[in-house]
Amino acid sequence: MTLTFTLDPVVDPSLREGILALWADVSNAGGAVGFVPPVTLDDIRPSLDGHLAGVADGSCRLLVAHDGDGEVAATAFLTHNTHRLQLHWLWAYTVMVHPRLQGKGSGRELMAQVEAAARSIEGIDAIRLGCRGGLGLEHFYASCGYKEVGRVPGAIRVAPGDDRDDITMLLPLH
Repeated sequence: MTLTFTLDPVVDPSLREGILALWADVSNAGGAVGFVPPVTLDDIRPSLDGHLAGVADGSCRLLVAHDGDGEVAATAFLTHNTHRLQLHWLWAYTVMVHPRLQGKGSGRELMAQVEAAARSIEGIDAIRLGCRGGLGLEHFYASCGYKEVGRVPGAIRVAPGDDRDDITMLLPLH
């Protein structure tokens, strides 16, 4: 399926609801995007509102992909650092592809677009992202050129007795 990517789209109610639905679908399918299933739209809405506040104030950039039917199919939020010694790299947050598209190359396409977006921002030398251990996500990101640069064992508690590593990945852009 062909995806159409847009960096910094106008965030209207339709896009907001599309991202919200995507986030719920990814979470409820077991995706590691800040929640564990089951979740509702109301559970996710405050987190999305926080991300979109960053988009509105310019501290965050939104990359969104629509499928051929115009539905929101993938997202990533690129968040600038505020510390004066860390302005040369940014974070990729809430990187997600709809479950129906996973395993079809859409994730790699999204990560290539994340890289292109970061390269288009003056002064950015690297992208960092965090991922939850136990799902093999670090292997996917490594296949996209990222290197594991940190791991905190058991830092993410998805359920009592189910602690996962918090893994930091880095993609240098030079």
